[in-house]
Amino acid sequence: MKRIAIAMYQGKVSEHFGYCDAFYIADIEDNTIINATKMDSPGHRPGFLPDFLMNYGVNVIIAGGMGESAVTLFLQNHMEVYTGAQGTAKDVLSLWIEGKLVSSGTVCHEHQHHDECH
Repeated sequence: MKRIAIAMYQGKVSEHFGYCDAFYIADIEDNTIINATKMDSPGHRPGFLPDFLMNYGVNVIIAGGMGESAVTLFLQNHMEVYTGAQGTAKDVLSLWIEGKLVSSGTVCHEHQHHDECH
């Protein structure tokens, strides 16, 4: 089973992981969604969200963009990281299930421009 967290902002995939307002969490088994829920973000603090999601059992994270330290923390903990995603959580999740979601590898370097991470 995979537990996927999609960083959301105002109902769409967040352009920057750290500034999301919620996570769409889905459990996938045999390419089928067996559970899905929306969870409010506990807020942004450097290094906090990767640990928070790992402790919640997430092993795949999807966002529009993500800071280098978050990407590093996820990868060091053997988690799949997808950046460059756009659209609704359900559309992005469908692409992931179909094996069609491709990470852009986007890493955000300037957090003051969190709304411009591409």
